Amino acid sequence: MAIEYPFAIVNVFSDSETNVLGNPSAVILLNKDLSVQKLQAIATELQQPATTFLWNTKNDSEFKIRWFAPDDEIGLCGHGAMAAAVFLSNQFPKIAANNGFKLVKNEITIEAGRKKDNEHFVILENITRSEQQHPPKGLETALGQKILEYYKTDNKQIVVLANEKSLAEMKPDFESLRKIDIFGYAVTAPSSKEDDFVCRTLVPHVQQLEDHATGSTQAILVDFWANRLNKSQLRSRQLSARGGSFYAIHEPHQFLLISKSNYSVKGTFYMK
Repeated sequence: MAIEYPFAIVNVFSDSETNVLGNPSAVILLNKDLSVQKLQAIATELQQPATTFLWNTKNDSEFKIRWFAPDDEIGLCGHGAMAAAVFLSNQFPKIAANNGFKLVKNEITIEAGRKKDNEHFVILENITRSEQQHPPKGLETALGQKILEYYKTDNKQIVVLANEKSLAEMKPDFESLRKIDIFGYAVTAPSSKEDDFVCRTLVPHVQQLEDHATGSTQAILVDFWANRLNKSQLRSRQLSARGGSFYAIHEPHQFLLISKSNYSVKGTFYMK
């Protein structure tokens, strides 16, 4: 007999007013942890950029969380955490109205919840950068744009271009990028519009290649641009095909990331 689990696909970092579609994540509320093989099989079947799995601990407001792409587990998934905030706020509105939720994965704890109608939040730690370095050999050619600055981080590497036009026109050669032993790049530039910065996320060694709208990239770039612009509140856009819209409040060691969102699917997932 199949077991029924609450299920949804949530588009986060979206904005219907500006036709920004954001990044989808499937979310499934389990009754316990499952094997890696089972979780990976479900994520592969659903073929979403991320599938977020949640299950309750003894604390009503605390949930264990894991994220899987169609081809591998994800260590930290900002858009999956935001999708969990939306989903849990819908499932447990009284808890959301009180103190929100804690999402726990190993040593990582993320605070999440509802900010107001159709706006949800997660609190993420800043990912700090190293000193400026020379970009790896072949990267500038693979991106097809002049690199002004390059910084290493514990997640994706920061690549700074001259302006928004250069970023928008960038046509990455992913075959060449795969020859460089670096997981991913947070490519960024100043915004030419009302935002503070724009970005794109390249992940050449996984199936997706370029992400739609990326919370972990914000964890890198909010700290970078907040210090550069001497601002604590920042707006940004991700220039992917679907687009992403972000608002962040920066603090010395963490930041509050706020997102609009919408459901594209809501129902029940059946699992044997």
